[in-house]
Amino acid sequence: MSLRLLCTKQSLKSIKYSTVIPTVATTTLKLNQLRNFHDTPNKQNTTISNVIPQVPTPSTTTASIPTSSTTTKLPTTEYLKAFNNKELMSFFTIGLCTLNKPILQLCIKLFPYVPMFLIKALVYRIYCGGETIEEVQKTGLRLHERGINNMMISLTIEACDGNDNVDPNYIVAETARSIENILVPHTVKMINQAANVNDIPPGYVAIKPTGFAKDAASVLRNYNTTKKAEFEDLVEKASVVCQTIYESNLKLAKEYPERSAPFVVAVVDAEKYELQEGVYELQRRLYAKFNKMNAPVSIVGTLQMYLTGSAGLLAKEEELANKNGYRLGLKLVRGAYIHSEKNRSTVIHKTKQDTDNNYNTGISYCIDSIMKQQANESTIGHLVVASHNGDSLRLASNKVYTEENKLNKNKTNVVLGQLLGMADSVTYDLIENNKIGNVIKYVAWGPPLETKEYLLRRLEENGDAVKNDNGWPLVKASFWMLMNRMLGRA
Repeated sequence: MSLRLLCTKQSLKSIKYSTVIPTVATTTLKLNQLRNFHDTPNKQNTTISNVIPQVPTPSTTTASIPTSSTTTKLPTTEYLKAFNNKELMSFFTIGLCTLNKPILQLCIKLFPYVPMFLIKALVYRIYCGGETIEEVQKTGLRLHERGINNMMISLTIEACDGNDNVDPNYIVAETARSIENILVPHTVKMINQAANVNDIPPGYVAIKPTGFAKDAASVLRNYNTTKKAEFEDLVEKASVVCQTIYESNLKLAKEYPERSAPFVVAVVDAEKYELQEGVYELQRRLYAKFNKMNAPVSIVGTLQMYLTGSAGLLAKEEELANKNGYRLGLKLVRGAYIHSEKNRSTVIHKTKQDTDNNYNTGISYCIDSIMKQQANESTIGHLVVASHNGDSLRLASNKVYTEENKLNKNKTNVVLGQLLGMADSVTYDLIENNKIGNVIKYVAWGPPLETKEYLLRRLEENGDAVKNDNGWPLVKASFWMLMNRMLGRA
């Protein structure tokens, strides 16, 4: 799957979930507890309470998430002012599609049969950055106008589960070209406009493992048995892209020696659970090759925190990094395959609350590891908090933007990300109300036919996203914004 900067909801119909996330202490996720969880027999059936210590009372907490009574109410219309009329019509359409579950399910069933020209006219523009490098460059500038100074770009072409109508060599070459022609010049432009070289988040490129090999699903499933040679070829292709990232960082570091964070970063995207062991091995190979000690990381891997084994995996990755002498870059997502994951009852947390606890504790631990250093010394060197959950994002920003961390250059090594076209009111709130600069958007791009599967996932996930951004609230907000513009009142 793509970076998936997603916030998903557990689809357990029998459970009513609270929207309140408990408070999380500054360092509740201790490494020895993570190791214990990793070693726990039958950990797939272990609940989060076995892994994470009891949450302290608010009076003893140093970094808390607002409760339902104190959470800032997100704006329902202000964020829409930044969008043009065509984009507002797209939001209006998405609102109609997500009015209720039956309508959403009908739209999902009909989506594969909708002509591409209609998809492009109605929804493509708000979820995708364009078909060409030139169009993505313009998207980056449009984001900058909204206070979003960088992005994670993803050439959304993949060859998975028998879909081999793509050329991995083309994907490698085009991804490398997008780094040189989109990410590097855009990041340099943003830095040159900033007051401080460390105020601008890095630019990211998503590496989708299923786009780097023929019959990619089989290669990832059997990476250490019958498909060893094919897996080595996949690693080599990913390394070509990462080498472009690594060399760009070395070059730019000479021009901007005061910068602590990397300038550009390659992010290995997550896949379905059954493919993840191959993806983890790919990530470790790339870490070892490109994430040198005492230097900014160039490679970020993805952990899906809705998986019951994710806390143990985080401990394992840190232990392997310490043992083998490289640094970790991590992107923590709740999880992107909730609608298609097999064996959900055994591999995913039983409740959304458990997932939320796991996610918030994970990002707290990573942020503490990064911010306790003033330079590139910590094993965990870079974190992308990939979430649409306003409470989790405020938790992360509250931990980073403290008086204690005012002069800490590592602030730019913690970045908050959301998908283009989703959670825009949350993004607006972070930038305008909380004055957070380290915010990016995930920008998928590529041929429309190839991005259709990506768009379908966005439609599915929109039914699970923040309610302010969907259904009737979005229909009303986009309609009245259009009416006000027609009447000259906006």
